[in-house]
Amino acid sequence: MKKMKILILGAGKMGSFFADVLSFDHETAVYEVDPKRMRFLYNTLRFTTMEEIREFRPDLVINCVTLKYTLDVFRQVIPYLWQDCIISDIASVKTGMKEFYESTGMHYVSTHPMFGPTFANLGALSTENAIVISEGDYLGRVFFLDLYRRLGLNVHEYTFEEHDEAMAYSLSVPFVSTFVFSAVMKHQDAPGTTFKRHLKIARGVLSEDDTLLREILFNPRTKSHVEGIRAELKELIQIIDDRDEEALGEYLTKIRKNIK
Repeated sequence: MKKMKILILGAGKMGSFFADVLSFDHETAVYEVDPKRMRFLYNTLRFTTMEEIREFRPDLVINCVTLKYTLDVFRQVIPYLWQDCIISDIASVKTGMKEFYESTGMHYVSTHPMFGPTFANLGALSTENAIVISEGDYLGRVFFLDLYRRLGLNVHEYTFEEHDEAMAYSLSVPFVSTFVFSAVMKHQDAPGTTFKRHLKIARGVLSEDDTLLREILFNPRTKSHVEGIRAELKELIQIIDDRDEEALGEYLTKIRKNIK
């Protein structure tokens, strides 16, 4: 693929990750309002003003700011881009994203690298997944498909609608389960291994941006999955109340099949 000028918005973990993996094959720049966050970027231009973006004239923009600010930053930057520039996001929740892109009249591509950065080892991604939205600019999709595959990721193509449906399940169920664990958790002087692992997960999930957590919970598809959790808890409580060993055995058999 030809060398491109790529602008990355945000110098957080994901912004720095993209700068690192792209800077040797492309001309990269990072825009960040806090210059201190760009101290350790290598082989990459550092921008703090919109005029620098205009002069750079990027071919591709990758928006890596937190979900809360994704659209606001796009609105700030787009007036300084040339018409053939491709704009892109890596947001975990795509609510309203397609409508926004279409309102801009610009080329766009949307992806979701599902490897963190909360838990993933960014140096070993072969067990991680990425989604590329099948709608949008063809060349933009090809760029990210090629990039994610070269990183060893398992890549899937979904529409915006299919992505949000999948995320309603894969994010809402573990996140809500973590909320429940956190809500009833008590301090343990001598926690067991399983407890410590759950606690680590809970701290990671609750370190996420509140906007992301809100969008996951308020996704119209989330409610049915939460109701499913409630139904399972009700069944389990009944088994405990009845001290029904046979029912417990059947229940354990059922849930073990689910995780094979």
